[in-house]
Amino acid sequence: MDRSFWRSGHTPTLFCSFLYFDLSFMVWYLLGPMQVQIAKSLELSTQERGLMVATPILAGAILRVFMGLLADRVGTKRAGLLGQVAVLLALIFAWQFGVHNFAEVLIFGLFLGIAGASFAVALPLASRWYPPQHQGTAMGIAGAGNSGTVLAALFAPVLAVALGWQNVFGIACIPLVLVLIVYSRFAKDAPGHFKQKHLADYAQMLGNRDAWLFMFFYALTFGGFSGFASALPGYFHDQFNFDPKTAGWATAACVCAGSVMRPLGGVLADRIGGTKSLLIVYAATALLIGTAGFHIGGSIGALTLFILAMFCLGAGNGAVFQLVPQRFNKEIAVMTGLIGMAGGVGGFALAASLGAIKQATGDYSVGLWLFSFLAMLGWVSLLGVKARWRSSWSVAMARV
Repeated sequence: MDRSFWRSGHTPTLFCSFLYFDLSFMVWYLLGPMQVQIAKSLELSTQERGLMVATPILAGAILRVFMGLLADRVGTKRAGLLGQVAVLLALIFAWQFGVHNFAEVLIFGLFLGIAGASFAVALPLASRWYPPQHQGTAMGIAGAGNSGTVLAALFAPVLAVALGWQNVFGIACIPLVLVLIVYSRFAKDAPGHFKQKHLADYAQMLGNRDAWLFMFFYALTFGGFSGFASALPGYFHDQFNFDPKTAGWATAACVCAGSVMRPLGGVLADRIGGTKSLLIVYAATALLIGTAGFHIGGSIGALTLFILAMFCLGAGNGAVFQLVPQRFNKEIAVMTGLIGMAGGVGGFALAASLGAIKQATGDYSVGLWLFSFLAMLGWVSLLGVKARWRSSWSVAMARV
């Protein structure tokens, strides 16, 4: 990372975006690592457990569009502050009054979706400070906040065993308050005027073929990352009889690999081109997840395959957002919302379908093979548009 990157933007805002995103993702993902304990306490079926962990993902996906609209009206930084306060109130309510049944945990999951909507604030807040040649790196650093899933996977199951899973909601408020203070003090909106978005702008973009392609590509990379991050604790518990703490640690290793590769994926895409990075990502992911469906190598084999697959998906997340500002520079805010929403929908579909397929067939294999097929479809789709993109985009300083 050269010195020109650090001189070109606003470093305090970049790291505030990361912290805000990181803690928001931790909360957004909170139900996933504790799903075994919650499901046992609330007497949930495998399918209900899958829907429980998928609900915050879907809510976050939908709310990202509305969070983006709010950011236009009140400012990106202020929208982030409002979102953090709303999440804190939801956590405090769940901690103090409890979550007692399947319906209540789904409602609580909807409120956790506000944390998932942080995507629509953190990335524009950071990216607007940086020129095109550094977009992959800047958005990769801000987007590395998905490492908050690692914090949840590492600590939530342990704290749930020691203190009870509902008390974890109260403990989560402590770091959230600290980040809220830092964010309010040091984050700044980028100078300049940015066009306000309306729902009609989103609808108009849906008429663009490339918009749908980007949404599909991110539904695979981020959808794969978030969906597996939510589903893997249950997978390791069901498939290999891991206790909740061990399942959480195994999942933490997987999501850590994906989180670390998010910023590195952006840097790599800046250097070799986003399309080349994504082609490698989709081919490798299809092979790894497809192999995992055969249950080769027992628990160690499965863990290794998922760590490598999440490594690839994390790199893919960075690569997608290296390309987005180049294709949609003038519509970056609208496309960030749409693509982020598609990623969340992909994560919801993956997490929910894995639970449903497991309950219907008694095994996860069909679900894993289906995702492997979709990754190969992503590879074929990208290969088909790569030449057109490289010849038609007006890119002066960044690689496609």
